[in-house]
Amino acid sequence: MLKTFLNAFRVPEIRKKLAFTAAMLMLYRIGAYIPAPGINVDAVKDISENFTGSNVLGFLNLFSGGSLQRFAVFALGIMPYITASIILQLMTVVVPSLEKLRKEGEVGQQKITQYTRYLTVGLAFGQSIGYVFLFRSFSTGGADVVNDFSFARVFVIVTTLTAGCVLLMWFGELITQRGIGNGISLMIFASIVAGLPNGIQAWFTNPDQIFVVMMPFLALGCIAAIVFVQEGQRRIPVQYAKRVVGRRMSGGGSTYLPLRVNMAGVIPVIFAASLMAFPPTIGELSQAGWAREFSAFFSPNGWAYIAGESVFIIVFTYFYTAVTFNPVEQADNLKKYGGFIPGVRPGRPTAEYLDRILARLTFPGALYLALVAALPTILINQTSANFFFGGTSILIVVGVALDTMKQLEAQMMMRNYEGFLK
Repeated sequence: MLKTFLNAFRVPEIRKKLAFTAAMLMLYRIGAYIPAPGINVDAVKDISENFTGSNVLGFLNLFSGGSLQRFAVFALGIMPYITASIILQLMTVVVPSLEKLRKEGEVGQQKITQYTRYLTVGLAFGQSIGYVFLFRSFSTGGADVVNDFSFARVFVIVTTLTAGCVLLMWFGELITQRGIGNGISLMIFASIVAGLPNGIQAWFTNPDQIFVVMMPFLALGCIAAIVFVQEGQRRIPVQYAKRVVGRRMSGGGSTYLPLRVNMAGVIPVIFAASLMAFPPTIGELSQAGWAREFSAFFSPNGWAYIAGESVFIIVFTYFYTAVTFNPVEQADNLKKYGGFIPGVRPGRPTAEYLDRILARLTFPGALYLALVAALPTILINQTSANFFFGGTSILIVVGVALDTMKQLEAQMMMRNYEGFLK
């Protein structure tokens, strides 16, 4: 992996893509330290104890790279866009007009993307208003977080936070188009990695010496298990018939169709985390007693949160796998180009065969994602150890790193074989 990364700098076009990606991520991290206008920075520092890993605010703060804790211009992070994407993808299943757009190809997908952007602006605007009042409630009895709490000042803050979310959405799309990797996933990756120094400090200063000694081995074992399952695949043999074109015979030979154990990647984990964070966030923003109790019930370290996130991960794994891999379409493509699976008739029997294998692969893949996401939280509840990063964070970091390196290798194969395949 390191050799591939170093070889990428020898190709000018890939080097520019890497530099562009790094520049966008650097701008994202700079914005995480710029406070919103009209904010009392000293008052914000005084309420930092409210953002712990045991509540939803600490979870959202981790995914925003610490921006929420500082009330920065990027305090919302990219979560409103992810929530909007979830809503639109679910609506394409139940709304006939959206389903028709999805089947129209690239043109229809562009319209759905535009609807997602509009919904993101609405969600970001509403969430910004909630955060302003939430921070004001934290500052009761001390210095007010918002200087001169008037309509004009609140409107400026809300507009700034909404614009920051839209700017991050644009950064993510630019990285996807002109850089390396998926822009949205890379920004979440950068947000989590930004907390790595604090995580190392929390591990090193932990009073439990057994935990200090065992933590590196647990982390390495977890990462190795994630890589092993992420790279696991079932290879379906495919045979191509020979064809006569003019006086020449072409085609023939055999290859395989790789079906990964986890074809959905880390997308189900991101979707499930975003969806599970939504109800507790509403509870935190409300001042009602029942809402606060509801938020505490779905705290990230609670059993209700673990069960809900596991269920959503399994559901989204099946849903996203069905979206990204269509057995009927794959069977038609094989039949069109003269390919067939030995022992299986082309056409509908091939589609049923692929669907059956995919269902068997997706189930353990979904259970694996749910288990890794829940395991650190279960260990925290059963022991006195304090893991700074949860299973969701580890899955996202490792999964995004693997996907980005695969895209980098694909770029290398297209532009420069020397130094990569020897």
